[in-house]
Amino acid sequence: MPLVALAIAAAPAQASASSQDVASTHAVITVGYTLARSAVASIQVAQSKIEAYNSRLQKECGGVGAGSPDTEASQQMSSEVAAALWSITYGSYSAQIAKFATTIRPLHWTNKRFERAVRGFSATLTGLSKLRLPDLCGDVRTWKSSGFTTIPNDVAALDRHVESLTLPDIPWGLVRSYERGGDAGLVTSIKRLETKAEEAEFKLGQDDWYQLLGTLKLEP
Repeated sequence: MPLVALAIAAAPAQASASSQDVASTHAVITVGYTLARSAVASIQVAQSKIEAYNSRLQKECGGVGAGSPDTEASQQMSSEVAAALWSITYGSYSAQIAKFATTIRPLHWTNKRFERAVRGFSATLTGLSKLRLPDLCGDVRTWKSSGFTTIPNDVAALDRHVESLTLPDIPWGLVRSYERGGDAGLVTSIKRLETKAEEAEFKLGQDDWYQLLGTLKLEP
């Protein structure tokens, strides 16, 4: 077949792919903006829940880890405390995370690197939103009963699971050519909101972590 004929035959498929890229990009940007706004809006909600959780721990098992050594086991126990905070933080807007996952599930892009990144982001975020709230009181008591030598199996399993949940960035620049209308402005807003949420998670999260460790009398 002549090259010209091949080019003409391929044109409809290319147009279709471009249309799909544009539609998918607009959809993920729109739902991504809603998600980012929800993440910022949930900051204070999560903080209230964490404060209530800390008060509960104070009543149920305040100081339970007193006398615990600074060992590898204590680091795993402190990691479980971090997992508890993530469970509350990401669980505070789990409905919006689920909506994001549902929206992007049928979407496809010609740029498979971007598609893998979006799906990886969604899978990790979903995993974080579904983290179970661990039984910190029960686990520290069990660890203490062993003379602070053996951590419960569920603690080690949770720590391994959390270590696998590294949230990747979405490389928006890879689909810049597919943006239409106000898409570019929304991407800028998404980045700004994500930065705000990340800064809050770092500062507040660190303070919350030390607060819970202090309540339980665990080493950081």
